Amino acid sequence: MAIHKLFRLSSLFRSAVSLTLRRNVGLSAVLFNRAKDLDPIQKLFLDKIRDYSVKSKAAAGGIVDAGPSYEKGVSEEITKLQRLYGTGDLTKFTDFKFTEPQLQEVAK
Repeated sequence: MAIHKLFRLSSLFRSAVSLTLRRNVGLSAVLFNRAKDLDPIQKLFLDKIRDYSVKSKAAAGGIVDAGPSYEKGVSEEITKLQRLYGTGDLTKFTDFKFTEPQLQEVAK
């Protein structure tokens, strides 16, 4: 009976140690990769993300790398929509205002 409990305790101990080692190996692999130079594809990906970040800050809320042809197309589409739906600022979302309906009490 005591040997059975000892084996069961040792299997629990083994699984806990195994889990801890797997977590530590996984963590050390991540830290080891950060210490080394990045994979060329990862480096290219990170460079593109950083480049896009710089360009988006320079665009100040506009479209990144929008050329004159894009701006011309947008202005033509806005002109078409203004002709169809009337004047107004089409770059702004419409403000909806809902009022509560007047309810009448029904006599029983």
